[in-house]
Amino acid sequence: MPVKAQKTAGKYRPESEMDKSWVEQNPVGTYPIEEHWIDLAGGRMRYLKAGSGRPLILVHGLMGYSFSWRFSMPALAAYATVYAIDNLGAGLSIAPEGLDCTVRGTAERVLEFADAMGLAEFDLLGTSHGGGVAIMAAALCAERHDKRLRRLILVAPVNPWSAHGKRLAPFLVTPLGSIFFRNTIERWRALDYLWLRRLFSDGAKIPPDSLDGYRIPVLRNHGFRHASHILQSWTADLAELEAVLPKIRDYPTLLVWGTKDRAVQLQSAEPLRQNFNDVKLVAFDGVGHLPYEEAPEEFNQALIEFLNESGK
Repeated sequence: MPVKAQKTAGKYRPESEMDKSWVEQNPVGTYPIEEHWIDLAGGRMRYLKAGSGRPLILVHGLMGYSFSWRFSMPALAAYATVYAIDNLGAGLSIAPEGLDCTVRGTAERVLEFADAMGLAEFDLLGTSHGGGVAIMAAALCAERHDKRLRRLILVAPVNPWSAHGKRLAPFLVTPLGSIFFRNTIERWRALDYLWLRRLFSDGAKIPPDSLDGYRIPVLRNHGFRHASHILQSWTADLAELEAVLPKIRDYPTLLVWGTKDRAVQLQSAEPLRQNFNDVKLVAFDGVGHLPYEEAPEEFNQALIEFLNESGK
């Protein structure tokens, strides 16, 4: 399929009023955030781009999208050309029925995006479910002797040693669990705070734009439906991730966690770390599952140090 990229003219235009913080943190004349769209084999992908230097692709987690990186893109843009994608079916990216939502299928589309951008080399950052996608993308590169991927940053990635994820995801695809998930995420707005609060160690640190920001894909792009498709293959995906980990042990890797993560427990970081030869673990004390929102300054500094120290 021919690649077609479309750029929103000029400065990044917020999708809504709650997105204005992007612009306020990134004044004109520094590193403007540009909105683009590109046609991939499986659908039309939206992404944001900013900065200069070695490309860094940001892969969001379940129910997340490029909005998740609103506090990181302005800081990282001084050190990398940052691409924050909305995976097909997530955020505002369109996806057809029947899309392969396995971790392997999603990883293939991340690499297709890198192909479409013509990237000769790139670093890859994935968080939560997106961390699993990043692991799989690295394994695919290793299998194919594709040397473009240089470094990995995994932020509380789903992994086979996190017992909570093993229990919750299978429950959410049962009839009862599906009703609970659908109602709390898609229908009962009064419960929005409860599921978001679980991802933070301190509810007072939830950014004021988060509730409305994460509701946009649910209202405009069937975000719940896409998340449900991902959950269907969760158990099989974890097994496949464990099987491919030996293939990626030589990538310089940064692991980032919050000590109060209730979604992917910090205890799973150590067995995961043992799978890498060149790895650094940074754990933020008293922080939950979304350190890039709960402790953005510390998170950005850790990433910048890694990008500066782990090779040019």
